[in-house]
Amino acid sequence: MLVCLGAGAGPASADDWLDRPVTLFGGRVAVGGEALVTIAPEDTGFFNYTDYDRSALRLVRFGLATMVRANDHVSFLADIRAEGDSGAGQWSGEPYALFVRVRPWLHRTLEIHAGRIPPAFGGFLRRSYGRDNPLIGYPLAYQYLTSLRADALPRHADDLLERRASGWYTGYPVGSPVWEHGVPLASAFRYDTGVLARLSLRSDAVELLGSVTTGTLSRPRVRDDNGSPQYSGRIVVRPVTGLVAGVSGARGAFLADTLKAYVPQGTRPSEFTQRTLGLDVEYSRDYWIVRAEWLHAAWSLPALAAPALDEPLGAAALSVEGRYTLAPGLYVAARADRLSFATVDASATSAPWDANVSRLETGLGYSLTRNVILKTAYQYNRRDGGRVRRAHFGAAQLLLWF
Repeated sequence: MLVCLGAGAGPASADDWLDRPVTLFGGRVAVGGEALVTIAPEDTGFFNYTDYDRSALRLVRFGLATMVRANDHVSFLADIRAEGDSGAGQWSGEPYALFVRVRPWLHRTLEIHAGRIPPAFGGFLRRSYGRDNPLIGYPLAYQYLTSLRADALPRHADDLLERRASGWYTGYPVGSPVWEHGVPLASAFRYDTGVLARLSLRSDAVELLGSVTTGTLSRPRVRDDNGSPQYSGRIVVRPVTGLVAGVSGARGAFLADTLKAYVPQGTRPSEFTQRTLGLDVEYSRDYWIVRAEWLHAAWSLPALAAPALDEPLGAAALSVEGRYTLAPGLYVAARADRLSFATVDASATSAPWDANVSRLETGLGYSLTRNVILKTAYQYNRRDGGRVRRAHFGAAQLLLWF
């Protein structure tokens, strides 16, 4: 939505105001919005739970994005969201994005963003708005909650394996005594806070992004809680029409300073990190769009007791999706996901440190008008552990955007 605001120009008439951002004051102010309502059965296995403690298949969201252009060099952008669950009354509202964008030179395509900013990582995070997601669910890498937490620690591998498949509500004996959700590989529902630079080369054939932020991809923060920043970067190339490929990397301190009394003597929580690598590709031609994305994340934790967690905890996710336009305004889409975890050695067994998960989602989308989309989807989930190991859902979503 913020990208659309940046591209919007010219005043909107009464006939077309819903087809593009509303512009005011000679184009100096642009306003866009999104409203979606999603319905689905209750997810008793918590496969679709997010780090806001609600299901992505029962999401209700109202968003308003605004850009104010102070002059040719400086703009201010904000995306405010209110979200809730269509099956419950719990709501939250906060800025999803809130930053200043500076272009130091008009003849060079260099931008600097500062504030609560879009990430310099991954392919899906650049298109996670409802209109850009051809399906209703989210890729596992950006939504599924693992059993890891930044404020509570397992003492050893046995503690960790006991919490497999419980990322929606988990706790450990070291650190915070409060039980709550774990973290995904990378969150699609929160932006981080810091500074980002974006440089386009060769008429946008090459794009370079780099950022310094608080938190990590799995746990974006507004306020720093460990005194150590995250560094992330992304390179995007567009060698031919329709083909886009990207490489991303990030490294940040994962553990919170509240654990400093528990980590080994001579170490600090900020020394235990999350490192993430991402590869993504997109190809579009005629009526097709095909995308694939691979992420690998590794978290280092302190070795507190035997059997020790003395190696980084790795997790890899692969997502492949496609969309085909059947007729004007009508498309069919599908996405296949796999999230797998590295093996750890416990007292009595060796097993993946969290339960491996697979997901298949298919769906249809139809534009009722140019700015109202109806989506339907079927999703099947399978997990190698937990109380609920298999689950399938039908879901529907109504989306209004401008």
